[in-house]
Amino acid sequence: METKKPCLNVVMVPWLAHGHVSPYLELAKRLADRNFRIYLCSTPINLSSIKKRVTQKYSQSIKLIEFHIPSQPDLPPHFHTTNGLPLHLKSVLKRAMDKASPSFTQIIKTLKPDILIYDFNQEWASVAATTIGIPANYNNIFPIGIPLFSRTCDIIFMKTFGELEGKYIEYGSNLLGKKIVPTGPLAQEHGDSEDNSEIMEWLNKKEASSTVFVSFGTESFLSREEIEEVAKGLELSMVNFIWVLRFSFEEEEKISIEEALPNGFLERVGDRGLVVEKWAPQARILMHPNVGGFVSHCGWGSIMEAMTFGIPIVAIPMNLDQPVNARLVEEIGVGLEINRDENGGLSGEEIAEFIREVIVGDEDEKKIRDNTREMKHKIKSKGEEDMDCVVEDLYKLHKKNIHEKNMD
Repeated sequence: METKKPCLNVVMVPWLAHGHVSPYLELAKRLADRNFRIYLCSTPINLSSIKKRVTQKYSQSIKLIEFHIPSQPDLPPHFHTTNGLPLHLKSVLKRAMDKASPSFTQIIKTLKPDILIYDFNQEWASVAATTIGIPANYNNIFPIGIPLFSRTCDIIFMKTFGELEGKYIEYGSNLLGKKIVPTGPLAQEHGDSEDNSEIMEWLNKKEASSTVFVSFGTESFLSREEIEEVAKGLELSMVNFIWVLRFSFEEEEKISIEEALPNGFLERVGDRGLVVEKWAPQARILMHPNVGGFVSHCGWGSIMEAMTFGIPIVAIPMNLDQPVNARLVEEIGVGLEINRDENGGLSGEEIAEFIREVIVGDEDEKKIRDNTREMKHKIKSKGEEDMDCVVEDLYKLHKKNIHEKNMD
């Protein structure tokens, strides 16, 4: 008879961005379903954005732990997140986070977890844990093609799956001399998103696979010229759309949606389009049967969600890992990448063409829709295999740590 495995206590500390905090929460839920107790540490403003997603089911197994970083005159508490953070303060936030190491050390001394899972930019968290005998694991939410570096971790968890990056996982493990374990896509589960009745009521009235969702994430902002070309593309495509339009902190108080869009755009598209300011429930929208395409900046989390729900991508990468991700989207046949001109500009005509291709394209474009459905099927059929491997490795690491302590 198999002995029941003990409940392990895990402290998680993601980087201060919604695109990191959200998948950490999804990882926390999947571990909580397997008899782990999770303490998810972040700043109060970041925790407030995910509080509602810790439902009654997880109220005892997932605890949100406030992690305070030093406030400064130019970095008040509402800037203790990268969401809406002015560009010139990003390095300030990183330095402030580094200075918070002593308070984090006190947290893990109090909680006495069995394992720490930490994010990039936070090597100090790993050092703090290992000095008091807690094994640390690096959870990287980026694709395997992005350089990894973490000296003190035991295992590197990757938000990906073997069918997508199998050979790179093996290559990366050999290169780094550390085991890389895929976690699966960590997309939000059905019914896990906050509701937005206006958007969902509008979407429910459209035909199946007739609508394209347009979003560039929480930290990428279109220039005025880019907004104009995206708007032109949506107008020319004659396809239904939901467009989440965000402005940088410096601009959001100076400009309205109406002022940012081309003159008369909202009137011309009428009920065919819905422009939403700042935020929309992305996972809930992408899983809706009336959505058939996704115009995306190709943040890794967005790509994982699109593939999980079988939605083809029109890629307009902005920065960071996004150009690499966009190339991957095209290489594996689940989307098309918009070309930029020599000055980095976009073409509204090409955006319109690509949107129509993924939504109502002919036989060649049908391959993209078939590929996305096949990818969705692979992810679904694999189920929780990746997470089962994550759990097994965590138990092995815990057992190894106990053995080494006993040897001492």
